[in-house]
Amino acid sequence: MNKQLTKAEEQIMQVLWLLKEASVKEVIAKIPEPKPAYNTVSTIIRILESKEFVGHKAKGRGYVYFPIVEKDSYSNQSIHKLMNGYFNGSFQSLVSFFVKENNMDIQELEQILKEVNKKK
Repeated sequence: MNKQLTKAEEQIMQVLWLLKEASVKEVIAKIPEPKPAYNTVSTIIRILESKEFVGHKAKGRGYVYFPIVEKDSYSNQSIHKLMNGYFNGSFQSLVSFFVKENNMDIQELEQILKEVNKKK
């Protein structure tokens, strides 16, 4: 998988990852105000299907949609793209940036180090 999502597509995916499966109306219900039009969400979901992020199955007279791509898988790919595009592929540079620019506290940094050490 090496496909990027637009902001609108990612918003829909976040809802589907949360709900596991949902109709267009259920997706809209989870989106904050101002709510997008039904046709807008339906179109975005069809685009997500064409990108192979979403599948569907019949339910009653309509469809329910479900994620095909796992959230962790997409997150991992997005982080690698960010790291390669802006930090020359260096995880250290990426973390360094967040520590400097986002006033990361010691507890957050320690938690990251614990996670990194689990991987060793």
